[in-house]
Amino acid sequence: MRTPRSTPRFAVCIDNFQYAASPELRKIYRVLPDDDAAREGDNRVLDESGDDYLYPEEWFVPVNLPRAVEMSFLPASRSERMASR
Repeated sequence: MRTPRSTPRFAVCIDNFQYAASPELRKIYRVLPDDDAAREGDNRVLDESGDDYLYPEEWFVPVNLPRAVEMSFLPASRSERMASR
C-alpha cells in the first residue's frame, strides 16, 4: 500500500547485481513511498520510462538534493518549472 509523503525522496544506485541495465549505477532515482515494499526490504523506484519497480533497498543510498534538482525530477510542465524560479 502506498502512503502519501510530504517531501519526495531520492537515492543513488550503488549496486545493480543481476540487473546491469537498470537501475544504472551512480544515477539518482526518485523513491516512491510504499510501506509494504519497505517492510520487505525493497524500494519502489521510478525509472526513466516513468514506470516504477521494486529493487532491494541496499542497492540505494538516500540523498538530499537542492530544491531546484528535486523539482527537475517531479512531474510538471516545463513552463511551471520555469515560473517557479
